[in-house]
Amino acid sequence: EVQLVESGGGLVQPGGSLRLSCAASGFTFSNYAMSWVRQAPGKGPEWVSAITTGGGSTTYADSVKGRFTISRDNAKNTVYLQMNSLKPEDTAIYYCNAKFRGPFSSNDYWGQGTQVIVSA
Repeated sequence: EVQLVESGGGLVQPGGSLRLSCAASGFTFSNYAMSWVRQAPGKGPEWVSAITTGGGSTTYADSVKGRFTISRDNAKNTVYLQMNSLKPEDTAIYYCNAKFRGPFSSNDYWGQGTQVIVSA
């Protein structure tokens, strides 16, 4: 059974930090590019960050560049999102996504999300 389980969300004050984790199981994690996507209350999904299969390349949305860092540990089948200098506008449910694109098949998996609230 494929599972992506996010954790690490919570309530934090503006300027604070959180580290999100997404633990994967049921598929070959190292073959999948990983992303974080968030959805704020009343808004559509917003892509946040992505990392390639080996972790050698990362990309970020302009809204989080310089504040968030994505990383992965293929030995632990886990992807992380270190979030620093958090702002109220970072409040959202954060989802991790696993994506495989091959010549003959493709897969997309999603976690259930973890809530992040940035408030004084």
